[in-house]
Amino acid sequence: MSERNGLRYGLLGLGLILLVGLLTFIATRTAQAPTTNAPASTQLESLAALEGQAPSKRTLDIQRWQTAEGARVLFVEARQLPMFDLRLTFAAGSSHDDVPGLATLTNAMLNEGVAGKDVTAIAEGFESLGAEFGNGAYRDMAIASLRSLSAPAQREPALKLFEQVVGQPTFPADALARIQNQLLAGFEYQKQNPGKLAALQLFERLYGKHPYAHPSEGTEQSIPGISVAQLHAFHQKAYAAGNVVIALVGDLSRSEAEAIAAEVSAALPKGPALPRIAQPEEPKAGPSHIEFPSNQTHLLLAQLGVDRRAPDYAALILGNQILGGGGFGTRLMEEVREKRGLTYGVYSGFSAMQARGPFMINLQTRAELSEGTLKLVQDILRDYLANGPTQKELDDAKREMVGSFPLTTASNADIVGQLGSMGFYDLPLTYLDDFMSEVQGLTVEQVKAAMARHLDVDKLVIVTAGPSVAQKPLPPPTDKPAEQPVGPPEH
Repeated sequence: MSERNGLRYGLLGLGLILLVGLLTFIATRTAQAPTTNAPASTQLESLAALEGQAPSKRTLDIQRWQTAEGARVLFVEARQLPMFDLRLTFAAGSSHDDVPGLATLTNAMLNEGVAGKDVTAIAEGFESLGAEFGNGAYRDMAIASLRSLSAPAQREPALKLFEQVVGQPTFPADALARIQNQLLAGFEYQKQNPGKLAALQLFERLYGKHPYAHPSEGTEQSIPGISVAQLHAFHQKAYAAGNVVIALVGDLSRSEAEAIAAEVSAALPKGPALPRIAQPEEPKAGPSHIEFPSNQTHLLLAQLGVDRRAPDYAALILGNQILGGGGFGTRLMEEVREKRGLTYGVYSGFSAMQARGPFMINLQTRAELSEGTLKLVQDILRDYLANGPTQKELDDAKREMVGSFPLTTASNADIVGQLGSMGFYDLPLTYLDDFMSEVQGLTVEQVKAAMARHLDVDKLVIVTAGPSVAQKPLPPPTDKPAEQPVGPPEH
């Protein structure tokens, strides 16, 4: 549900319009493009030509201001393509809803109706202009986005329709009933998904009475009772101009961007920013089990991590890259999959949010090996926290992160997402440069100390989901496991 309109509209119309005018536009505009936003050459370079060096990242001239209604705006001018991306990020996620699922339903209903238009007319309106609408709701935030051609003939009507959808939705009752039924059907499916059941229980145990505890999509008990009046009330409060970050990237001048931001801000309900979410209390550590008839057992291990502005954030991301965040070659993948063939994949990660988000390790393994695998994962984490990474592991992780980091600003869509996140979490405009500089300067001891400050094996909340079966000893580590890893996850 949270990304249900991601590519729903506009791709065909946008493609047709772009094919007509794109080549001519680029030929006439390249010479005008600001040097801070355009590469020195439009030719693609081979990897060999880089001589082992990471590709250069895109230099961004980020501009920031505030609208009369209190909306925060971040803008990057990018003239390479005749289009722009607009992203509104509201503090309107499930951590702010009064009833579980209210935030998700409000966001999902934005484009179901406005005055004089139903969901079909709205979709056709964006499509006819070659524009694309997107929306989504999460624990911290809710978003609404628009991608449109920048020519006034397409831009202005696309913006008008977008402003109606986000600022003045009608929340038709028949559409609400339909989406509620879709959510309820999803809850029935979840009952057959042990991984989802384990994740739900994990968040309940990890966060207790904190707003992060309940699922963003709500529950089968809460969803049926949500009314149109509640949607209107939540929209007026959470989709207010003072509660939004407006991110703009594309073929626009500063004055055009200011006009768009002012117009969008004025179309939203009036109101202040909502209070920040309080920090959660420490949960009770230990295991719990969900009995489920399957061949595999899901293992989830978690504890409270950090919020998005934590001073140790860069060190933790780098440290986790070595532990289990980088795919093949990580400590967890090497020991659990490559040497013993116990799983198809094992991953770890920090989800830093407005309040302390979870650090989590997740995997699936054969039910009869689940207890031994769980102990193995705990032992790997304990050893890593005690001894830290090797210098080679640190150097390899830095090289991988530096090499992949340019992808975070490779497209206008990537950049607008970065701007939205920077504005939402109050990060400095120099954040992207600061982050990589900090990563490159970290030492083995600094990474080890940061991981040990925030993680403790004895504080893990553990949830398993699978059958109770007689356990077998783990196979010994070897370069060629006798048994291949279990296949792709069951659910």
